[in-house]
Amino acid sequence: MSFFTHLLKKILGIAPACTAVIAAGGSSERMQGEDKLFAQLCGKPVLAHTLKAFEDCDSIDDIVIVTRQDSLEKISELCRQYKINKVHKIMVGGETRLDSVISGVFAVPWKTEVIAIHDGARPCIDSKTIERTIRKAAKRHAAAPGLPVSSTLKKVKRHVVLETIDRENVVEIQTPQTFNADLIKGALTHAKKNNIEVTDDCMAAELLGIPVYVTEGSRQNIKVTTREDLLIAEAILSSV
Repeated sequence: MSFFTHLLKKILGIAPACTAVIAAGGSSERMQGEDKLFAQLCGKPVLAHTLKAFEDCDSIDDIVIVTRQDSLEKISELCRQYKINKVHKIMVGGETRLDSVISGVFAVPWKTEVIAIHDGARPCIDSKTIERTIRKAAKRHAAAPGLPVSSTLKKVKRHVVLETIDRENVVEIQTPQTFNADLIKGALTHAKKNNIEVTDDCMAAELLGIPVYVTEGSRQNIKVTTREDLLIAEAILSSV
């Protein structure tokens, strides 16, 4: 996004400048040796579907992709092939997801007000889900899409059920997890400096006492972790 476009959006009070940080450096341990981000899904790599969703979302101004060293060239070519023009930077991440996301959020363009952090392996994300989190984060500083849990939940130790968990107030959190830019930079840095293992980006905000607001998620916004997930994702995208 150019400086003048950013200025016009500010004057008109339109949506805040938002950069998507795409975490694309997973190990694909459960994909039987295949890199899930480059697995074919409806004739295109999984990551191409993910990036295209953010490319086509009007509320996204720029994209930063964080990946492994050996994927830089492939992702650069993928962006050219599928016309992902909003890419601001493709960069190498760190040893852990936290390290990689920290690198990504500090690489966003200067004018970024809101950062949407998304898993590269969630290719069925749609613009409405993205935009809901951006609007909420612009007002409330931190937001993530979530779904009510429908299955019965049990707390288990050594394969024995200890108790049934009340699912009334339990939700499954998805991505993009979206935040005020300065807030998430500080929250992730705090977690890193204190050697706190966070399971998602919302947890970093929670550690500082920052409320994270849950927006409406999507049953279609699945994360590809196994070959079976590819079949489900293909059925979802084929029906859209």
